[in-house]
Amino acid sequence: MGEIANRLGLRQPQASKHLKILSDSGILETKADGNRRIYRLRPEPFQAMDAWVKSFRQVMEDRFDRLEDYLRELQNEEQS
Repeated sequence: MGEIANRLGLRQPQASKHLKILSDSGILETKADGNRRIYRLRPEPFQAMDAWVKSFRQVMEDRFDRLEDYLRELQNEEQS
């Protein structure tokens, strides 16, 4: 815990609170190793988030494509 807190520039209670939140949310795994705890990020939550971002990106790209088509139509009407 102390090493993580030092690297992040946090006090130990702050780092502990953040790590607990990440662990409770399923983002972080904790493994006891004697007096130490080994923390590891779980890939599954990030994979799920990546899939959501990709789907959102596709929706936004489709909307921008439709907007671009509409603006071209308006521009063509003005030029006619």
